[in-house]
Amino acid sequence: MHTTALVLFSGGQDSTTCLALALSKYERVETIAFDYRQRHRVELDARVQVLAEIRRQFPHWAHKLGQDHLLDLAVLGEVSDTSLTRDTAFQIINNGLPNTFVPGRNLLFLTLAAAVAYRRDLQVIMTGVCETDFSGYPDCRDDTMKAMQLALSLGMDKRFLIDTPLMWIDKAETWALSYDLGERYAPGSGQQLLDLMVEHTHTCYLGDREHRHAWGYGCGECPACVLRARGYERFVATVATV
Repeated sequence: MHTTALVLFSGGQDSTTCLALALSKYERVETIAFDYRQRHRVELDARVQVLAEIRRQFPHWAHKLGQDHLLDLAVLGEVSDTSLTRDTAFQIINNGLPNTFVPGRNLLFLTLAAAVAYRRDLQVIMTGVCETDFSGYPDCRDDTMKAMQLALSLGMDKRFLIDTPLMWIDKAETWALSYDLGERYAPGSGQQLLDLMVEHTHTCYLGDREHRHAWGYGCGECPACVLRARGYERFVATVATV
């Protein structure tokens, strides 16, 4: 039975949902993030605030929340030429992928997360990758996650579970899951967790923390903002019809 987890936690909507889920399931949860000189480095500040708010607003989860790890991956920014690591416009490139795709990013993230999990004796690595609402990133696919789980388990001689709870749900369902996790924590806490998501998590690729929308802060135009906004609108519409 799994009792410990390491969550890949960027401070965005998806990873914060994963963190809440891990805290509801496991006895000890640690977090890890990576500074790869992303344009939206403001997420690294947002994640600290999210962690503080979870500890403050959800005290029964706080005692499960352990060490936070931030790794410097400047080399990833140096070897990639993408709109997440360069000041270039978002577009689809010749191979059909958006130029927000950072080659090898999730593969490297998982490898380093597994190394930390090995050292910290953590059994589960949880990540918010998804095939339903995604931009075609090959390193977000279920097959990639299964292959990485096998390779890391064999390569480190330790049986890891890579948990991808958002793999088959869309953004509207991710908002709904956040609400449900809050309600499982305590009746009436669903809206509290949603409010935390809206106010403190960061998704915008441009790092915009000035423009406030119903779904949170962001430019409202980059692919990440559009996806988050549409999901929130569908979620609100669904709740309104219930």
